[in-house]
Amino acid sequence: MKLSEDGENILERMWVHINEEKNDSMDLGSLGLEAGSPVIRELLEAGNITLSGSHARLSENGSSAGRTVVRRRRLAERLLVDVLNTKEQHVRSSACEFEHILHRGIDENVCILLGHPRTCPHGKQIPEGECCRKAREELEHVVAPLSALKNGQRGRIAYFDMREEQRMQKMLAMGVLPGIPVSLVQSYPSYVFDLNHTRYAVDKEIADSVYIRIERD
Repeated sequence: MKLSEDGENILERMWVHINEEKNDSMDLGSLGLEAGSPVIRELLEAGNITLSGSHARLSENGSSAGRTVVRRRRLAERLLVDVLNTKEQHVRSSACEFEHILHRGIDENVCILLGHPRTCPHGKQIPEGECCRKAREELEHVVAPLSALKNGQRGRIAYFDMREEQRMQKMLAMGVLPGIPVSLVQSYPSYVFDLNHTRYAVDKEIADSVYIRIERD
């Protein structure tokens, strides 16, 4: 059963509240809803939630559906920032609209395009998809953090997994951008790498946050 956008938005909020904020249920009042609200009736009929008074819980199907909506939302944010260069103040509202068109299959294609990112631009975990699991099994770690490379190993920047804006700006100022070739020179006491005929050194925290698409010999 295909849900309305309102239904998907409620599942998204409930999934985050229950799974990431570690709550057992969600009070309908915090959603501005009542048990007889059309969207609540929709979710009940679809078997996505159960009610106990004014508290709603996710069913197994509802939890799976909510996880998918959260994944689409955060992939949309990643796409808007990394590929479409959307300004920060427009990311959340644009992603809210964009996530509803990332149907199953399309969201997998976006995830593959982005190199299976682990977090959204706001540092929140992106739920793993089937494409991520297959990539791990079939590609044998083709994409790995800079810190996992062996000395002399080469590749291209795939994506960043950084939560601190200052560190991200440092990388951009150095010219560390997706698609740029990079080669690890040494890994101790700091991580030294060559990029665009220039040699740079970074600490482990940064090296853990820069993901490289490794070149195969």
